[in-house]
Amino acid sequence: MKQLTLGFIGAGNMASSLIAGLCADGYTPEKICASDVDAEKLDSLASRFGIKTSANNLAVVEKSQVLVLAVKPQSLREVATGIASAVQRCKPLVISLAAGVTEADIDRWLGGGNDIVRCMPNTPALVKTGATALHGNENISAEQRSRAEAILRAVGLAVWVDREELLDTVTALSGSGPAYFFLLMEAMEEAAVRLGLEPVTARLLTQQTALGAARLAMESDESPAELRRKVTSPGGTTEAAIGSFENAGFTAMVLDAIHAAEKRSVSLSAELGDAK
Repeated sequence: MKQLTLGFIGAGNMASSLIAGLCADGYTPEKICASDVDAEKLDSLASRFGIKTSANNLAVVEKSQVLVLAVKPQSLREVATGIASAVQRCKPLVISLAAGVTEADIDRWLGGGNDIVRCMPNTPALVKTGATALHGNENISAEQRSRAEAILRAVGLAVWVDREELLDTVTALSGSGPAYFFLLMEAMEEAAVRLGLEPVTARLLTQQTALGAARLAMESDESPAELRRKVTSPGGTTEAAIGSFENAGFTAMVLDAIHAAEKRSVSLSAELGDAK
């Protein structure tokens, strides 16, 4: 697929991760440009990857066939309205990384009639193991879907959802999900230290166990439930631990937590959308 000129509004961690992944995958740096209010971030991107940078958002829009909005959700309305006239002239494919801001709001702020893909990435994208869900508005073509997916695949897994509202579920699952695993890892470390392990040893064993379990689950054709059953010998140590989890209502607790995160995602979308 022909490389199009790619512009980033915002040069924070997620933009930097995407640029790093794209360049590692062979994207031509001269076809990438970025803008930000932070000159230090722009200098870093330019020196690391050889991309073009600018302090002027409009200059980036004018050069871009694909435009990635990589600013904080609270800043997106101001940024979008500021570049709307240029977007209307150039009509790039617009990819938004801003959590909670709907396609309709983005389209309205950009002047209407735009080709928009909304994404929900997560922080493991920083180490090229991200999980991103995408949804496109009614204007998106099959070729544009392929281009958006290819960009997000540069930092990990990319999947499409068929309804925009499912991005709230994705936010609760994979967007917030790394924190759930960190919490479990934190608790496992603390338990091991209380039982006598050195903190460094407890951390290394916890981290490697988490990595190994995730890799095994990804590479296996079996479900997590089946993998769990295979390591849970009757009357053994794992069964004792799993029984303790179940007695404490572990599954119900996880369901409640993800539902709470989804509800908060819905309410945040409403709050951001009302800030018009």
